[in-house]
Amino acid sequence: MARRSIVLGAGMVGVSIAWHLAQRGHEVTLVDRREPGRETSFGNAGIIQREAVRPYPFPRDMKTLLGVLPNRRVDIRYRPGGMIHAASPLLRYWQNSAPKAYQRIVPEYASLIQLCLDTHAPMIEAAGAENLIKKQGFLELFRSSSRLDKRLKEAKEGQARFGVAFQHLDRTALAIKEPDISDDIVGAIHWLDPWTVSDPGALVASYAKAFQASGGRVLQSEVKGVSQQADDQWEVQTEHETRQADDVVIALGPWAGRWLKPLGYHFPTFVKRGYHMHYASQASAHLNHWVMDAEVGYLLAPMQAGIRLTTGAELDDLEAPAHVSQLAAAEKAARGLFPLGERRDEAPWKGARPCLPDMKPVIGPAPKHKGLWLAFGHGHQGFTLGPATGQLLADMMDGQPTVIDMEPFKADRF
Repeated sequence: MARRSIVLGAGMVGVSIAWHLAQRGHEVTLVDRREPGRETSFGNAGIIQREAVRPYPFPRDMKTLLGVLPNRRVDIRYRPGGMIHAASPLLRYWQNSAPKAYQRIVPEYASLIQLCLDTHAPMIEAAGAENLIKKQGFLELFRSSSRLDKRLKEAKEGQARFGVAFQHLDRTALAIKEPDISDDIVGAIHWLDPWTVSDPGALVASYAKAFQASGGRVLQSEVKGVSQQADDQWEVQTEHETRQADDVVIALGPWAGRWLKPLGYHFPTFVKRGYHMHYASQASAHLNHWVMDAEVGYLLAPMQAGIRLTTGAELDDLEAPAHVSQLAAAEKAARGLFPLGERRDEAPWKGARPCLPDMKPVIGPAPKHKGLWLAFGHGHQGFTLGPATGQLLADMMDGQPTVIDMEPFKADRF
């Protein structure tokens, strides 16, 4: 009899886990209150970031911290209430960003990132989603030579240690690739490895359809409760039905910490919120690549729905109302970089990145319950790391060896 598994959360991470389990013969039900790919995975920048071998550290130098305090930056905004509620994990995040701790985290984090293309590729093929993928990398733009030089030094280290591929573009070379970019940009790094996705939500939905085609079931419903029975079986109550399973996977992104508390787990979760808006281009202007304005802190992506502008991070409570001033500041800067046209969305999209203070996700078994598995806390890279997480967790659930050491991602490290 096939092992019964229920995966809670139909973002990139949850869908990828469900797909991998179905490939291994599990009887899988994927549950979410919305259709697959319509929450956090819907709103990201749409890059499978093979170059992102370094997680985002908390700023520690005084100049940067003083620059954040006025709360007018594009790359980072904060709300006092959200900072207070997340004070403990944010303090631990700051501590883990110290040079010695951070240097220990980087190779652990990079071991996951290095799997991203090889694990997305078979899922793209199974989903027939090649039309959504471009394999031309993206451009990281710089306004000052000093910042570009510093980033080039990091790129060369990433190339030597982790096989990251890149090309340095001076102003002339950049103008050939992106003739409509502002002359304020002095140069760029062309990250060559990443793949870009013209509709991130559609890619997740395609993966979910491939999962269903392999025998999996998608249940769109609110989850009302998760409990373990006396025989170690699991019961998941939804608004439509109650289902039993041998295994339950919590892949609920920014909501995972909240759902795990009734089961006795108190993870130091917090969120970095973000916004996006789509735009037309003015006249004959054309954006050829995904471009990141590195020193300001936003990204422009030429997607199917228009040019998507994504903001940096906002530190606030998960369900707090939207604050559109950060998006407005990003839009003002972006209009000076590239000739954007009118807005195409009625209102900005708002989402939240699920974060943990050591910048690494939890992937593996829950310490206190047999048959409970965890996969959350991917920060900025859930879209990139979903398929890798799916492969690794499915191997662990089947008692198979994993291609990387999973010790750094254990749940009991907290």
